[in-house]
Formats: sequence, structure tokens, C-alpha cells
Amino acid sequence: MRVFIQARPCDATGQLLEDGAPPTPPPSRLPDDWTPYRDRVEFEAAEFLYTRTQMSTGDINVLLDLWAATLLKHNDKPPFVDCCDLHKIIDSTPVGDVKWQSFQPAHDVPPWMDQSHDVWYRDPHEVIRNMLANPDYATEMDYQPYLEFSTDDNTRQWQDFMSGDWAWNQADIISKDPGTTGSTFVPVILGSDKTTVSVATGANDYYPLYISIGNVHNNVRRAHCDAVAIIGFLAMPKTTKEHASCPTYQKYCRQLFHLSISKILENLRPGRTKPEVVRFGDGHYRCVIYGLGPYIADYKEQVLLACIVRSWCPRCMSHCKNLDAKSLHCTHDHTEALIEEVSSTDLWDKYGIIHDLIISHMSCSTTPFTNDFPRADINQLIAPDILHQLIKGSFKDHLVEWVGKYLLHVHGKKGAEKIQDEIDRRIAVVASFSGLRHFPEGRGFKQLTTIQVYLPAIEGHVPMDVVRTFRAFLEFCYLVWRNIITESTLVQIQDALDRFHHYRKVFESIGVVPTFSLPRQHSCSHYILLIRLFGAPNGLCSSITETKHIKAVKEPWRCSSRYKALGQMLVTNQRLNKLAASRIDFKSNGMLNGTCLSETLWALKCQHAQTIPALSAELAIPHLHLYNILRQFLFEQVNPNDQRSPSEVPLASCLRFDGKIQVFNSASSIFYEAPQYDCVFVNTDAGVEGMGGMDIAHVMKFSYPCTVVRWFDKADDGPDEDTGMWIVKPSYDDGHSPSTAIIHVDSIYQAAHLIQSMECMPSHGTLKHYDSYDAF
Repeated sequence: MRVFIQARPCDATGQLLEDGAPPTPPPSRLPDDWTPYRDRVEFEAAEFLYTRTQMSTGDINVLLDLWAATLLKHNDKPPFVDCCDLHKIIDSTPVGDVKWQSFQPAHDVPPWMDQSHDVWYRDPHEVIRNMLANPDYATEMDYQPYLEFSTDDNTRQWQDFMSGDWAWNQADIISKDPGTTGSTFVPVILGSDKTTVSVATGANDYYPLYISIGNVHNNVRRAHCDAVAIIGFLAMPKTTKEHASCPTYQKYCRQLFHLSISKILENLRPGRTKPEVVRFGDGHYRCVIYGLGPYIADYKEQVLLACIVRSWCPRCMSHCKNLDAKSLHCTHDHTEALIEEVSSTDLWDKYGIIHDLIISHMSCSTTPFTNDFPRADINQLIAPDILHQLIKGSFKDHLVEWVGKYLLHVHGKKGAEKIQDEIDRRIAVVASFSGLRHFPEGRGFKQLTTIQVYLPAIEGHVPMDVVRTFRAFLEFCYLVWRNIITESTLVQIQDALDRFHHYRKVFESIGVVPTFSLPRQHSCSHYILLIRLFGAPNGLCSSITETKHIKAVKEPWRCSSRYKALGQMLVTNQRLNKLAASRIDFKSNGMLNGTCLSETLWALKCQHAQTIPALSAELAIPHLHLYNILRQFLFEQVNPNDQRSPSEVPLASCLRFDGKIQVFNSASSIFYEAPQYDCVFVNTDAGVEGMGGMDIAHVMKFSYPCTVVRWFDKADDGPDEDTGMWIVKPSYDDGHSPSTAIIHVDSIYQAAHLIQSMECMPSHGTLKHYDSYDAF
């Protein structure tokens, strides 16, 4: 096996260090250096007002006025004079300052385009260096590709991005250059997705571009922190409906997109082949090589990226009329060969390729931005997208719509509406569970968080093959969503996909679906390959960038005046980045331990008594009396079974105490009184794998280290044949008393969510979700 780039630490000049050499110490810093803030209170106040509450300018000024009024009598003042003072201090932050800049792609103005386009961006090179230097990621980062094997059966498994074949193969190629010895490969992950901030005003669409690195673990990328950063707002050309479908206009949009990203990534180009020295979060320097990694995008973006015709696959050569037919994978070299040999008409009709990215109206010729990076083939870099391909696409837009069409086809409009209302009502009464959004009015079945409750909600209203279709698809979704995927999981994924393809034919046979040649459903066939290439798909899902929209686009827009909002949004993002960088900086220097209040109290503690004589003087209590009652208190604690009052115990029998004491000015306790009845899986037979070795219980009351539960009995020895779900029912002693027990909390495996059997759905419509376990 080839020994490739090893991510070895080096010094600031790039000289490799000996194994085990400590990192270069960072510049010394005083523990009370809160620059540009005066102290911790000032920093946390700025972070609270600007990041957490996002308080308006007017409200900040009111709050600071009230704060100042309370401090006047103490001859003190609040952290900031007003909102302008707050902004001025944040803006002067020396760390995290990657400035926004802009450019205008050069072009000759066509008749339907009467405006120039500003593309705003931040240097991705500096943003990535900040990510690599973040000490929070030091233990959440892979410094080189690796192959991971299960400890159970020594078979291959995939988890984080660097465990995939793509990173391994890239590193293998890079290592052939002697100049890359000891380097660290840093895959650059991009993502773009248009978003709307308001439906009530004009100019409400934005086109953010995000960046991440493949080295950080998937859980970090999913955590919506700074491991995914916004680096640009791409231009969105506007035109009339008359010209929207004009081929020239569409080519112009493609050209603008690729030209813009190529310009934004310009500063990363030197590091594509020549290593550069970068400091990492663990304190070490390393020589890094950048490479263009997978691109997170929905199908519309994938079409734009791969320069293909809509309805074709961006990854393989299957014809749009029969996408699920076996075919070869697309490659950049094969596409170029086709362009040289095949006419533009045949490229479009027979291969779905848009060959002419260069537009005569542009003043400079441009190729796809991926051409700027070695080893970058966009057809291979299209990332899996669970959100848009599976949930919003195959589930919501396809399967749920097909059920609606089936009900309309069989029962007519009124009958279909009645059944849809019944499905809504079934969904509305499903018990609450962590991560499951509740829709009391129904109509929530199209949401991501209710996909798991839709299957039992339609049972009895549709043919059983439809239920089996949903079961197979649901199993496919759960399997590919796992954090760790093994070889055996891949077998299960293929089995679920095969069953899905088999049972979905029922929609075709009843005349609901004319074709299954749908790009988003077809994408399921590529997931096994994509897992092998990029690791678990949940680390590259567009749900990551969609969630990032909230902090990077939507909230900054809401904080703006709405007039020429983009400029204000850029400033807001700049300040948020500086505050986040300050927190990382202060935390890494041990300056944010505990809470602001606890640290202040700890500092004040040093001013309070630390001995009994000092405390007696502080409290104006005679020293001997205080010392004696302390000894009696200690006797009571050491001898809890002694029935005498502490005052009756002779002092000679009490412990002496001459040590140091700590004084705490305050203490608080929080009590939660409302009952929370949850269901759990209980390990009852460790020798049986899976559900066979577990029982279901309803938790009634916790009392450490045990809990009172009510049992459920399994209805059968295996899951339901059609839905794939285990069926349980309440257990009773003597046929009428609920079967209860007290079990140790260590026997609880995890929480369980029970979905009610809809066959016994009450006829009335007043049932609430929080009563559903008792009602069913």
C-alpha cells in the first residue's frame, strides 16, 4: 500500500519536525487582555446584544440608558455609551477580520440586460486558514485520509469525509510529487443555494455561496457553527418573462455563475500544487495542499454546475427518458471528447450536454470554474443531498403527491378530501418526541420531521403495495442518514432500493405515474458509490447550508433597514465573524471559564474571609461561638444516626477544624414539576440482537437510580410484514391491571417513539397528541 502524504507537523518555515515534537507556543498573552474590550463583562454584553438577541439599535440605546441610570449612584457606567459605541468596538476587533470585497464580471450589455452585477465575496483562502487554526476543531479534524474498519468483523466502514475513497485517491495522486512530502490535504467543500428572505417586499432573493473543509468531522459541519462559512453573494440577473427562456440569457447566467466562482477562488490557486505553511488548531504548523472537493447543491444547482440539460443526471450518462437504465458515469474527459466529435444538437438531445459555456457577449472567454483546479471533475464532485433528493424530492414532491392523485383517481374529489382530512387527523394525534415537529392542525405530512409518521397514517386508505413502497423508501432514508455506514449497511441500502423500485410500480399500474425517470429519485441509485467516495451523506446534505441561511442571510436581513439591505447584511456578517473569532481567542486562552457572574464572584471571594476568625469578624459573631457551632455541625454530618441534638454533644467529641473556608454569596436551585411520560427501550435479554432482546416501557416516574414503568407486550415475534414496524400493546396483569415494574436506569437503552395504530383511531376529533398514549 502506498505511503502517501502524512500530515506531519513542521515549523513556521515549513521544515518538518521530529515525531513527538511539541507545537510552537503561541505568542504570550496576559490573562486580562480583553482587547478591544475592557473586560469580560463588556465582551459578553456585546456578544449578547449583537449575536444572541440581535436587538435593534433603538432598543440597545434604551437598554444602555436604563443601565446607566442604575449605575450613576455608584459613579459607574455601562459597557457602552450607545449602539454606535458598541459597533465601533466590535469593528475594531483585530481577529476574524476577513473583509468583504466586490467585483463586476466584465461583459457587453445585451439588449435585455441593462444593469451591471456586483459580486460580493470574502477571501476563501483566509477563511479556510481561520478554520484550520480554530482550536475548537483540533480534536474534531482528520489530518489525512484513512480507511476505517469495523471492530466486529473487520469490514470496511465509512463515517467522516476523510474516510472515503475520494480523499484517499486524491492524496495518493498528490503524493507522487516529491515536493508534497509530509503535506496535509485540505479538500475545499462549496455549496450554493438561492434563498428568499421575505415574500412581502421586492428584491427579496439572495444567492449565498458557502465554504467548508473536508477535514472537519461531519458532526462539526452539521452543528451549524463556523466550520461552514459564507464567502459570497452571487449575482442574480433579472429579466422579463419574455426573455427568461431565451437561450442567450440562460447561457449568460451560466457564464456569470462560473466566472464569479472562478474569481472568488482565485487566491486558493497557488496552494493547489505548491504546499503552503498553515497553523492548525492543535498549535502545530503543517504544509497544506488544497483541492476542490464535493459541491453541496440541489438539483437546479447541479444542472448549472455540470452544464447539463434539465431532466438529465449530472453524474451518469443515462438517457433522460430512462434514467434508471445501467450506464457509465460521466467524466470531464469523456464530455470533452463528445464535444469534439458530436454536433451541438446531438449533444443536447442524445447526451444532455450544454457544450457552449463561452458566450460571445462576454469580453473574456470562460470555462467552468472547476477547470482552475487539478484533479477536479464536477461530474464526480456532485455531493449526495438527502434533503432535496430524498425528503423534499422523492418523498414530498413524488410519493405524497402520488398518494393524493391515487385518492382522487379512486374516490373522486370529495372522497379524496375526506380521506386527506383523516390522514391529517392521524398525524395530528401522534405523540410528541424529541426532534419531531408537531402539527396540531395536520397538513404537516409534507415536512421533513414528519416523514416517519406518514407511513402508518395512510395505512388502510391505500393498496398494501403503496404502504410497502413507503416502507422501503423510509428504510432507505434511515440507512443513508446513519452516522456510520458499514459494508452490511450498504447491502441493506441496496435491498431497500430494490424493494422500493419493485413496489413503486403500483403507482404506474393504477395510472397515477406515467414515468419513473425522475432525476431526484434516480439519484438514489448513486448513493452507495457516493458513500464509498465521501463517507456518510449526512455530512454533505444541503440541510447544512439551508440552516446556515438563517444566521448568514435571514437574520442579518431582518436586522437591516430593508433599503439596500445587502450592504448592511455584509457588515452584520463581518461583526458576527469578529465576535465569534473573539470568543474562540478568549476561550483558547482560558479566559471564558464558568459564567461571567461565577468568575466575578470567585474574584470577590478573595476579598471575603478564608478562615473562621476572619469570618467571625466579618459577620460580627463571636469567634468562639462560631467555631463551636461549626464543630457541632461537622459532628452531625459525620454521625447522621446520632439522635442527640448537636448542642447536646460535648465539644470534646466534636471534630476540630482549623483549615481554610470558602464563602459563596448566593446559590440557586431549579425544580421541574411537570410530569414527562416517555417511552423507552429496555434491555431485557442481552443475548438477543436488536428488538428481540428489548421490551418497550412507559416511564412513569424517575427516582435515582431506578424508575417506575408500565410495560408493553410485543404483538408478534417480528416486525409487521407490510410496514416493517414492531407492533406493541399495553401489558396487563390479571387482564385488567396495568403491568408495572421498577427497573434500574442502566437497563434503559434509549428513548422510544410509539406511533398509534390508526385502526383504533377514535371517531371524535377532540383527541390531543398528549393524551394519545392513554387513548390508544
